[in-house]
Amino acid sequence: MRNEGLGSWPARRARKTPHRTALIHGERPTDYATLHTRTTRLADALRARGVRRGDRVAYLGPNHPSYLETLFATGALGAVFVPLNTRLAGPEIAYQLADSGAKALVHGPASAGLVAGLPGSTDVRAYVEVGAEYEEALAAADDEPFDEPVGPDDTCVIMYTSGTTGRPKGAMLTHGNLTWNAVNVLVDTDLIADERALVTAPLFHTAGLNMLTLPVLLKGGACVLVEAFDPQTTFDLVERHRITFMFGVPTMFDQLARHPRWPDADLSSLRILTCGGSPVPTPLIAAYQERGLTFLQGYGMTEAAPGTLFLDAEHAVSKAGSAGVPHFFSDVRVVRPDLTPVDAGETGEVIVRGPHVMPGYWGLPEETAASFADGWFRSGDAAQVDEDGYVHIVDRIKDMIISGGENVYPAEIEDRLLTHPDIVECAVIGVHDDTWGEVPRAVVVPREGASLDPDEVLASLDGRLAKYKIPKSVVIADELPRTASGKLLKARVRRRFGTDS
Repeated sequence: MRNEGLGSWPARRARKTPHRTALIHGERPTDYATLHTRTTRLADALRARGVRRGDRVAYLGPNHPSYLETLFATGALGAVFVPLNTRLAGPEIAYQLADSGAKALVHGPASAGLVAGLPGSTDVRAYVEVGAEYEEALAAADDEPFDEPVGPDDTCVIMYTSGTTGRPKGAMLTHGNLTWNAVNVLVDTDLIADERALVTAPLFHTAGLNMLTLPVLLKGGACVLVEAFDPQTTFDLVERHRITFMFGVPTMFDQLARHPRWPDADLSSLRILTCGGSPVPTPLIAAYQERGLTFLQGYGMTEAAPGTLFLDAEHAVSKAGSAGVPHFFSDVRVVRPDLTPVDAGETGEVIVRGPHVMPGYWGLPEETAASFADGWFRSGDAAQVDEDGYVHIVDRIKDMIISGGENVYPAEIEDRLLTHPDIVECAVIGVHDDTWGEVPRAVVVPREGASLDPDEVLASLDGRLAKYKIPKSVVIADELPRTASGKLLKARVRRRFGTDS
């Protein structure tokens, strides 16, 4: 095959294991032979609608087989796939479509109203709605395979960052980036061909797609696609499908551990639980260890496709709280501003390079140049390295609070607050103080039915944190703003809770 990219994966897997199940959605299984046929037909249908090599094809919808069919079909054409976040508002969707210059949009029926308001604001000329229209397009298309030359350096996906600050930027991930990331997962996670993965994390998020779904499909396992996370449904699906592999952000795993079914649920099939997206609280690690389940924590970023650091099962307990060491084909350093390596215990910035790191941001050469230093991508994340070389993520550098000349990292305080039995979520921000310049403020969400006393919350931190790290105020909130991938939107927390007015 001249196509060395993701678009060739269904054909390559179909010739090895055509009758093995690739996808399960609801009660509908799809084997690899069928996935290959449907992908080929969709590629032909997109080409008939004017999509050519290098064109951008966007997808807007929840987890569904059509998402992956569109990804692979786009790759087969040598075009570029643009996944869109279903939680975004119409103007935000329009911005990403216009910014990427998408020519075609495949979308779920729930987005029909939003899509109807788009024409004129974007370059999209071909629309396909999943359902009857989508199936008719496939039925009318040709299933004769074609072999577009695609190399590892060709752009495969433009994946927009979460947009926690300012406009989201489109990370250009090549076919090579995604393939090498999948190889890193296969090496470090010990996936097997009989893997059954539960895909509840959204596929438009880099971890749900690249750390879970694509590695499992590369290995020839099966992915159970679920449109939205729900604890009750998750327990049902784990038991029904004998799920072996799950990925989630800490908030998802926390909801499972707090659910009434948690003590008695049959979780015996689970082999691999990977967690990322934000630091994993120590109490959550302990809750799963009590059930005989070990978290494999990771750290990554969209720009690195995303896997960067990984904590394996062997060290999951002894190095609990660490993000681990670099993936096999990743190089990671923690450095000072002059890019010299930090000493053990010293805080610096995480930088990364490797075949999984993006070449740059779509249409943003200046931002791209500013994000790299001597070939290393600058993450903007603060971390420390222990004596054994394990990296501990401290916080976002921009989230650091400087109080009376001391550096205060909110994540450290948040980890302590989450050990409080009546706190289910929290965020620590810096607020103005006439004496110290800036002091920490804790915004906490109480457990359902619990009543939190701010003075008691602060008292619970006495002796567990240095006095300058203990928040000077506590705000009780009903919920915290998060992205679709579960990341806390600190900028919104600051705007809402950062003043006394």
